[in-house]
Amino acid sequence: MTEIIEKKRDKYALSKKEIEFFVAGVTDRSIPDYQISALLMAIVLNGMNRQETLLLTDAMAKSGDMLDLSALPHTADKHSTGGVGDKTSLIAVPAAAALGCTVAKMSGRGLGFTGGTVDKLEAIAGYRTAVSAEEFKETAKRQGICIVGQSGDFAPADKRLYALRDVTATVNSIPLIASSIMSKKLAAGAETIVLDVKYGSGAFMKTPEEAESLAREMVEIGRGAGRKTAALITDMNSPLGLAVGNALEVTEAANVLKGNGPEDLRRISVLLAARMYQLSFGVSEEESLSAAERVISDGSALKKLCGAVEAMGGDSKLITGEHEFPAAGARLEVYAESGGYITSVNCENIGKAASLTGAGRERLEDRLDYSAGIILNKKYGDYTEKGERLAVLYGAKERLRDAAQELLSAFEIGADKPPESRLVYKIIC
Repeated sequence: MTEIIEKKRDKYALSKKEIEFFVAGVTDRSIPDYQISALLMAIVLNGMNRQETLLLTDAMAKSGDMLDLSALPHTADKHSTGGVGDKTSLIAVPAAAALGCTVAKMSGRGLGFTGGTVDKLEAIAGYRTAVSAEEFKETAKRQGICIVGQSGDFAPADKRLYALRDVTATVNSIPLIASSIMSKKLAAGAETIVLDVKYGSGAFMKTPEEAESLAREMVEIGRGAGRKTAALITDMNSPLGLAVGNALEVTEAANVLKGNGPEDLRRISVLLAARMYQLSFGVSEEESLSAAERVISDGSALKKLCGAVEAMGGDSKLITGEHEFPAAGARLEVYAESGGYITSVNCENIGKAASLTGAGRERLEDRLDYSAGIILNKKYGDYTEKGERLAVLYGAKERLRDAAQELLSAFEIGADKPPESRLVYKIIC
């Protein structure tokens, strides 16, 4: 291991044998933390070439369980690098399934200011997010769609590396970020992978250029592993849609599937579903976009989501609107302190405000208030009068004052109308 650290310290590429030795030692704990941390720092400082990154990703993917979906037709998966109000999985996944893709998707929980798809699903009464691999695959085969929480021991090497990167200032490395994300996607087994790489104040990558570097690295990894892979680079300087919080986001996603809902959320979801369909079936971009729009407009995607919810024991009438989610304990309206155009929205602060309402967690063991969250009335570029409502907060009464102060700090208001935001920076395919 010392020789491997020295080699990367001196800016040489590591071989397949060396990388596999390293990942095996991380997994079985035969390599101590201090030597792992030394190599991680050498990688941050000196980088990895594309072949090294692919070898690292492949070894990490094979360090644990590998889900075999080969018996299922046209398997597709999507992954977002995380954001505020990002509920696209609840729209794009059923839309892709309505187009003939088989979407067997394992999703994660939210931590900090970003929300997790599993948390949103668990807001639906009765929905089971923990099932056996056999039931997972059988449901996906029968329904064309199954979304559950991560189960099994996927990419255990990544779990140890991720924990060490967090405490050794070695998070900010494109090869390490890309291999961390893609090792889990490769282990999940889908033949088509579509990535939504976010940039901005509510994302890990702050600039579109950083997001593009990460997206290109992940697309190359996917292709190098024999998967059909594409990436959208999308803006997260403002929350996606108007709802932030678990039950609130499920309701908003259902509204999009009913032909309503915010245009930014609908557009990103259509693009993601279309790309999953295009890569899976080899159709043209124009045909895939038209088809994705059609299955949302005609209710096919809504029907797929209802079927997915029912298959997991959930109350699909919460999706159709026949039943209502439990009401929050209290609500608090937040008003603009001055008039003008909203020139900036700190998306991370919006996410923190949502967490303060009870919609998010600081530790994985924290309990969520599924009814808590925020409905925005104003977003970037909108005009507001002084005293006009910016948002409504929902949650336990004692939490809302602090959340309101955090929310207000997210908005900057000025006299001049700001330039239009660019929702989609680039598509890499």
